Amino acid sequence: MLESYHLQVLERSMNAATLRHRTITNNLANIDTPQFKSQQVIFEGYLQEELNGKIGTGKLAAYRTNERHIPFSNAGGFAMPQVVSNPNSYVQNSGNDVDLESETTELAKNQIWYSGLTQLTAGHFQKLRSVIEGGGK
Repeated sequence: MLESYHLQVLERSMNAATLRHRTITNNLANIDTPQFKSQQVIFEGYLQEELNGKIGTGKLAAYRTNERHIPFSNAGGFAMPQVVSNPNSYVQNSGNDVDLESETTELAKNQIWYSGLTQLTAGHFQKLRSVIEGGGK
């Protein structure tokens, strides 16, 4: 139960949010660096494809020697975050394309997203704790 698919998705989402935070803060730290190109993290689209069953369909499925054996869950690919160049950026005279307003907006959105993920994760473990303790007898 501790390695449920739901918990794996939460973990990968939190890792993506952490990577996004690092990427945004790196962009902000280099706001005055000439020729610096901002980056962004893409993950949610890949996760949606995974949840819709589109990722992993071309992967090699696990082989079971007998249909009574326990099946391999989630055989195939998992959505993973990727850091890419920011295609929607406006290049300034210095060659730098970091936009303070959009970066701080993205940072705030990411902090809210991460907070929600931590609350979902805490709720998952609170349910486990309740079951272990006997459901509040």
